Amino acid sequence: MTTTVRPEALAALDAADPLAAFRDRFHLPRDVVYLVGNSLGALPEAARARVAEVVDREWGDGLVGSWNTAGWFDKPRDVGELLAPLIGAAPGQVLVCDTTSLNLYKALFAALALRPGREVVVAEAHAFPTDLYMIEGALGTREGHRTRLIGRDAPDLASALNEDVAVVVLSHVDYRTGALTDLAEATRQARAHGALVIWDLCHSVGALPVDLDAAGADFAVGCTYKYLNGGPGSPAFVYVARRHQEAARQPLSGWHGHRAPFEFAVGYEPAAGIDRFRTSTPQVLSYAPLEASLGMWREVDLGQVRAKSLALTGLFMDLVESRLGAAGVEVVTPRDERRGSHVALRHEHSYGIVRALADRGVLGDFRAPDTMRFGFAPLYLRHLDVWNAVAAMEEAVATRAWERPEYANRPTVT
Repeated sequence: MTTTVRPEALAALDAADPLAAFRDRFHLPRDVVYLVGNSLGALPEAARARVAEVVDREWGDGLVGSWNTAGWFDKPRDVGELLAPLIGAAPGQVLVCDTTSLNLYKALFAALALRPGREVVVAEAHAFPTDLYMIEGALGTREGHRTRLIGRDAPDLASALNEDVAVVVLSHVDYRTGALTDLAEATRQARAHGALVIWDLCHSVGALPVDLDAAGADFAVGCTYKYLNGGPGSPAFVYVARRHQEAARQPLSGWHGHRAPFEFAVGYEPAAGIDRFRTSTPQVLSYAPLEASLGMWREVDLGQVRAKSLALTGLFMDLVESRLGAAGVEVVTPRDERRGSHVALRHEHSYGIVRALADRGVLGDFRAPDTMRFGFAPLYLRHLDVWNAVAAMEEAVATRAWERPEYANRPTVT
């Protein structure tokens, strides 16, 4: 893709796009270019009907009987089976439940117990903060354990590994820069030193093919409200490789993870297999939009998703560099294919630019201290949207729109 391309050529690409029909299956406000699918995915139209079905028929008519007749109790496992192909997991290895933070906590405790005598957890200094916070909290309960950070002027993964390392926690796609880590190679390096790996897939699931089983992965966690369009607060997922399941013990031993929860026994006995990573009552209403979206994802070719993602992000970076580079807008995301599906830009007035773009109908987000992020969800974004977004940014920068006084006040969520 070159920067000399014209809107007419981009419209032709959109018309020939094999994923184009999926756009009509989302609710997208008119006159808005939505580039925040890496933070909250757009609403699938099918979610409306599914939510109504759960509320009106299953809860309204079925009442408490729907724990059995509508399969409410089995939602974590059943929805996990719907999600599993998107991360390259064979059946029986994925639960959809709880939150990413809670699932990371569970996976970390289980992994540490599988590597007794080792006291180091390797993590990325540039990881999403909740990962670091949960690691800090977990290790605070264990005598002698400590974290070894990599990246941001710290050692790289290879040099951080030794026989003291029990667990490595890695992000598949960096939440700020969009840089993509080689999942198979990093897993191989860790396993060569006897360590287990927990992958954070929040910014990759639904954006590119992931193959955990083929890579020999140990554990993985991730959210479902970004590219999977599960809705705000939709339940997260946890992957536990089958070879670890019977030995793994997670610390949040709630009754739904019990071998026989309705025996109401006094002592805890973990369920067999992946079910032992359940904790408590599934939040049934939150599963409904995700189920609708995952039903749609069963029709999606992830190879086509990845190809379009690379085309959209590549076009965006080309246009930004050619039209805004001289104005101080810097592309942070890798230019080769070692990237996910969002692009990070830097400018000394990044926050004000993001606000100015929102006022022009182009939605991105801001990450402190100076990063603008723009997510490209291939199921509903078009090449022409990229053109329009860059044109709006060009106008906002040229007019120094960031100087508007109302942009000095930042809301809670940026």
